Amino acid sequence: MLQFHIPQMTCGSCAKPVRAALLGADPSAGIQIDMAARTVSVDTVLEPAVFLAALAEAGYPPLSRPAG
Repeated sequence: MLQFHIPQMTCGSCAKPVRAALLGADPSAGIQIDMAARTVSVDTVLEPAVFLAALAEAGYPPLSRPAG
Protein backbone atom coordinates (compact mmCIF):
# COMPACT_ATOMS: atom_id res chain seq x y z
CA MET A 1 0.00 0.00 0.00
CA LEU A 2 1.32 3.40 -0.99
CA GLN A 3 0.43 6.60 0.83
CA PHE A 4 0.74 10.13 -0.52
CA HIS A 5 0.35 13.43 1.36
CA ILE A 6 -1.31 15.96 -0.96
CA PRO A 7 -1.49 19.39 0.70
CA GLN A 8 -3.42 20.96 -2.21
CA MET A 9 -6.29 18.47 -1.74
CA THR A 10 -8.47 20.64 0.49
CA CYS A 11 -12.03 19.62 -0.40
CA GLY A 12 -14.19 17.00 -2.04
CA SER A 13 -13.90 18.79 -5.36
CA CYS A 14 -10.13 18.34 -5.16
CA ALA A 15 -10.49 14.66 -4.29
CA LYS A 16 -12.30 13.89 -7.56
CA PRO A 17 -9.39 14.72 -9.92
CA VAL A 18 -6.95 13.07 -7.50
CA ARG A 19 -8.96 9.85 -7.58
CA ALA A 20 -9.33 10.10 -11.37
CA ALA A 21 -5.59 10.59 -11.84
CA LEU A 22 -4.76 7.59 -9.67
CA LEU A 23 -7.32 5.35 -11.36
CA GLY A 24 -6.07 6.56 -14.73
CA ALA A 25 -2.65 5.22 -13.80
CA ASP A 26 -4.05 1.93 -12.45
CA PRO A 27 -7.76 1.27 -13.03
CA SER A 28 -7.71 -1.70 -10.63
CA ALA A 29 -6.10 0.21 -7.72
CA GLY A 30 -7.90 0.51 -4.42
CA ILE A 31 -8.09 4.19 -3.45
CA GLN A 32 -8.77 5.52 0.06
CA ILE A 33 -8.87 9.28 0.62
CA ASP A 34 -8.54 10.90 4.04
CA MET A 35 -9.55 14.52 3.56
CA ALA A 36 -8.74 15.54 7.15
CA ALA A 37 -5.15 14.30 6.82
CA ARG A 38 -4.94 15.23 3.12
CA THR A 39 -3.61 11.78 2.32
CA VAL A 40 -4.40 9.15 -0.26
CA SER A 41 -3.69 5.45 0.15
CA VAL A 42 -3.31 3.38 -2.99
CA ASP A 43 -3.48 -0.41 -3.01
CA THR A 44 -1.59 -1.37 -6.16
CA VAL A 45 1.20 -3.49 -7.59
CA LEU A 46 2.61 -0.59 -9.64
CA GLU A 47 5.65 1.47 -8.71
CA PRO A 48 5.21 4.77 -6.82
CA ALA A 49 6.71 6.75 -9.71
CA VAL A 50 3.65 5.98 -11.84
CA PHE A 51 1.37 7.67 -9.30
CA LEU A 52 3.77 10.53 -8.57
CA ALA A 53 3.72 11.42 -12.26
CA ALA A 54 -0.06 11.08 -12.54
CA LEU A 55 -0.66 13.29 -9.49
CA ALA A 56 1.80 15.93 -10.67
CA GLU A 57 0.18 16.00 -14.12
CA ALA A 58 -3.23 16.47 -12.49
CA GLY A 59 -1.90 19.45 -10.52
CA TYR A 60 -1.79 17.70 -7.15
CA PRO A 61 1.85 16.77 -6.55
CA PRO A 62 2.47 14.96 -3.25
CA LEU A 63 4.49 16.80 -0.62
CA SER A 64 6.74 13.84 0.18
CA ARG A 65 7.79 10.47 -1.07
CA PRO A 66 5.17 7.75 -0.62
CA ALA A 67 5.29 5.33 2.28
CA GLY A 68 4.93 1.68 1.44
